[in-house]
Amino acid sequence: MNNNTIIDQPLTGLGYLFKGVQLLRHPQLRVFVLVPLLINVLIFASAFWFLFTSITDWIETYMQELPTFLSWLSYVLWPIIIFSILFSFSFIFSTIANLIAAPFNGLLAEKTEILLTKSAINDDGWQDLLKDLPRILKRECQKWVYFLPRMLGCFLLFFVPVIGQTIAPIVWLVFAGWMMAIQYADYPFDNHKVPFAVMRKTLGERFGKNITFGMIISFCTTIPLLNFIIMPIAVCGATAAWVDIYKHQVLSNPLNRIE
Repeated sequence: MNNNTIIDQPLTGLGYLFKGVQLLRHPQLRVFVLVPLLINVLIFASAFWFLFTSITDWIETYMQELPTFLSWLSYVLWPIIIFSILFSFSFIFSTIANLIAAPFNGLLAEKTEILLTKSAINDDGWQDLLKDLPRILKRECQKWVYFLPRMLGCFLLFFVPVIGQTIAPIVWLVFAGWMMAIQYADYPFDNHKVPFAVMRKTLGERFGKNITFGMIISFCTTIPLLNFIIMPIAVCGATAAWVDIYKHQVLSNPLNRIE
């Protein structure tokens, strides 16, 4: 086995999620999981309390807006809309949690990569991490600039009669998965100063694998208790994918590290 990889062949999207679970249990990573875990618990506990007191009213209001001749679709759309709302809520609060936890998630990704490759990335300590905060927050803003217009487009589909109202929940589920894939893959890419546009293009070359990974994460964020720990699992899993699939491909071109 190559010393720079933990496995000989890349895993599936689901496989990398399970890899994240395995890595999360490693003694060398536990201390770096604590802060992201606590942030996730606090934010999701508050978010889901509010969500589950309101979700039924939201769905009934949406169903009442459907044309009468599409009423037969209610049995199909009801579960899809539930998942769409859950995914929407989960993504919004996951993004908030990731924004707050971004420096710690970046550090967790770095330590995970060191564990997998047995080689150092940077000599950064906690002091250097604080100095790097402006760059990290700038990177999070880049994600929002990319996400927001597309999220708005998905949202507006819900108000387009008939066709829009029918496909909007499905479109949102797929896009939510893509956003989650970008969110978590970005930590190891950013640790190596890979530009955001290069990261997106690289992930897009393996869209199926990444959308699967992201959609599973989205689904996990809707499950109580599991949503508390999915963030560090996703960071570890995405870092394992970076090491196995993307690291050599991206870093072999020096231009990919210029921002």
